[in-house]
Amino acid sequence: MRIVVTGGFGFLGGRVAAALLARRALGGKRIDRLVLVDQVVRPESPVWADPLVEVVHGELTDRLDEVFAEPVDLVIHLAAAVSAACEADFDLGMRANVDTTRALLEAARTQSASGGRVPRVVFSSSVAVYGGDPALPLPATVDESTLPLPRTSYGTQKLMCEQLIADCTRRGFVDGRVARLMTVTIRPGKPNAAASGFLSGIVREPLAGIPAICPVRPDLRVALSSPRRAVEGLLRLAEVERGTAPGRLDGALPVNLPALTVTVAEMLDTLRRVAGSRVADLVTVAPDPATEAIVGSWPAAVDPTRAARLGLRPDPDFESIIRAHLADETP
Repeated sequence: MRIVVTGGFGFLGGRVAAALLARRALGGKRIDRLVLVDQVVRPESPVWADPLVEVVHGELTDRLDEVFAEPVDLVIHLAAAVSAACEADFDLGMRANVDTTRALLEAARTQSASGGRVPRVVFSSSVAVYGGDPALPLPATVDESTLPLPRTSYGTQKLMCEQLIADCTRRGFVDGRVARLMTVTIRPGKPNAAASGFLSGIVREPLAGIPAICPVRPDLRVALSSPRRAVEGLLRLAEVERGTAPGRLDGALPVNLPALTVTVAEMLDTLRRVAGSRVADLVTVAPDPATEAIVGSWPAAVDPTRAARLGLRPDPDFESIIRAHLADETP
């Protein structure tokens, strides 16, 4: 198999790459080449020196000829502009999310049309495709049949890509799969431009002895996933075959990956229990209406039925997420 990971040196991309290299196979097929595409490459990354890895450095739209110079079996498309950045800069979001995805699908379509393999494309979408509307309020628990009504440019762009992938799959250009990710926490490193970034920051920074601001009310309920569970879900969608039997991907394309539902207050209480009051007291609650409007528009509870059919489960509790972060990030 020749597998392409876009955003291959990013937060999730690096973890997906590491998981694939640890397996050396996917869905019972040997991985012959793993192509990591990113605007920013990291030679210090553990995956860099692996003999299976090919690095493509630059804008994806500018490097598609190189990416598809040899047949592609699978693309895991993670490259994207994040929520708050898209809200601040509409054109950035359209270029990075919609235009890039369309160009990728067109390259895959060209491969199929030439008599080559039909590439499997796994797209990382988001729970941000949902949103409440006064006339059509969001239900307490959403599933894949819930009407998406995004309240942000980011969610709208993700939904546009979902529909484009669905149509390309219907027409036989690609074999598309859509993974709707929950807020993935705890992200290591520095804060990014995601509106939900504080859900990592209110734990990551205090654990490092750094003060953090919580920009939402503590009783806000959120849907979370650990990095480990997010990677597990992406790879499961990448390998699963289609069909109606248990353990196969049935009919409709999107799969809401499993979510742990907690309040922000419960997150902070868990941090206090795990790391102590001195650490937890580094968090200051200072609500920001703009951030709360974005994050509060997303559903907090997700029906797990479709994901469970594929063998996917949510994190058991927030303490397990903190302890996994400490285990993964402690030298």
